Amino acid sequence: MGELKNCPTCGEFFNYTGMREVCNNCAMNEEKLYEVVYRFLRKRENRAATVERIVEATGVDESLLHKWVRKNRLQPAMFPNLGYPCDNCGKITQQGKLCVSCTEGLKTGLRQFDAAKEFRDKVENQGSGTYHSDSKKR
Repeated sequence: MGELKNCPTCGEFFNYTGMREVCNNCAMNEEKLYEVVYRFLRKRENRAATVERIVEATGVDESLLHKWVRKNRLQPAMFPNLGYPCDNCGKITQQGKLCVSCTEGLKTGLRQFDAAKEFRDKVENQGSGTYHSDSKKR
């Protein structure tokens, strides 16, 4: 059973089942717009079009293009100048949620964290070389 939500596009209520984020009318409208964009991109001279050029030629909102690339409806392998914004910095990427530079920055930070943790563990273990006696008075 779905939940009642407002459509983010038109504001109407719809039964959200997890399949799509918009109401039926907006979904059908998006599908028509997708067909317009896909017909535009199928032409050989338009396959390398940028997002800005596609928006200019078709009138489709840039966020819809990003959504379709994210969902692999428009594949960067076929249309190399398509992408969507990185969730961290906004730079255009073609796969994942983060661009290459943000991914590398995250990996570097994790490596530094691991190295610092390893160093702390090593320092803590060096202190255990002392003798402890349990002297009881007899």
